[in-house]
Amino acid sequence: MINKTAETTYAIHSLLKKRWSPRAFSNKVVESEKLLSMLEAARWSPSSSNEQPWAFIVGLKGDETYQKIFDTLVEFNQLWAITAPVLILSIGNSMSAKNPTKPNASYRYDLGQSVAHLTFQAMSDGLFVHQMGGFDTNKAAELFEIPQGFHVVTAIAVGYIGDPEVLHPNLKKMEYADRERKPIESMVFSGQFGETTTLLKSNQ
Repeated sequence: MINKTAETTYAIHSLLKKRWSPRAFSNKVVESEKLLSMLEAARWSPSSSNEQPWAFIVGLKGDETYQKIFDTLVEFNQLWAITAPVLILSIGNSMSAKNPTKPNASYRYDLGQSVAHLTFQAMSDGLFVHQMGGFDTNKAAELFEIPQGFHVVTAIAVGYIGDPEVLHPNLKKMEYADRERKPIESMVFSGQFGETTTLLKSNQ
C-alpha cells in the first residue's frame, strides 16, 4: 500500500494523518457492518438546529443502484471508480424539516460534516473514501426520483485500498504523487482577514 501519511506541522489524530482519497480500490467486498457503521457515524453528525438534512443512496457493485450511480459519473471518474466496490450519493435537504416553507441555509455545510464523520469512521475500519463532484447531478436526481427540495451534492467511492498499477498510466501518476496542503498561515487569521494569528506567532 502507498504510504501517504501527512507531514503535519502540528499533531493531529493518526487516522487523519493517514486519510487520503485513492483511486485504486481492492475488489474485496466491504462488510455490511462496516458500511452501516459509516452511515451511523454520519447520522450522529452535528447539524444546525438538529435538522439532520442528509440522506444517502448506497450502491453495491453488481446491483442496479451501483450501476445507476456509475452512469452519472463523468468519464474521468468512471476510469477509476469502476474499481470501487461501493458507490454512494450524498443528498441534502435544502428546506427546513421543521418548517418546510423555510430554506435551510446550512444544509450543504451540515451534509459535508456528516460525510466527514462517515469518512473518519471508514478510516477507523480500514476503509478509504474518495468524494467526487464530477458527475451529473441532474441525471442522478432523475434516475433516483429525488424529491423537490433535495439536492444531490457528491458521489462517494468507498472500499479497501487497491493496487495502483491497475490504473490508467495518467491516473497512476496522480496516485503516487505526494499529498500537499497550503501552509496553515495562509488560512488561519486573527484581527482581520489575512493577518497572521497570534496563535501561530507564539509558536514560531
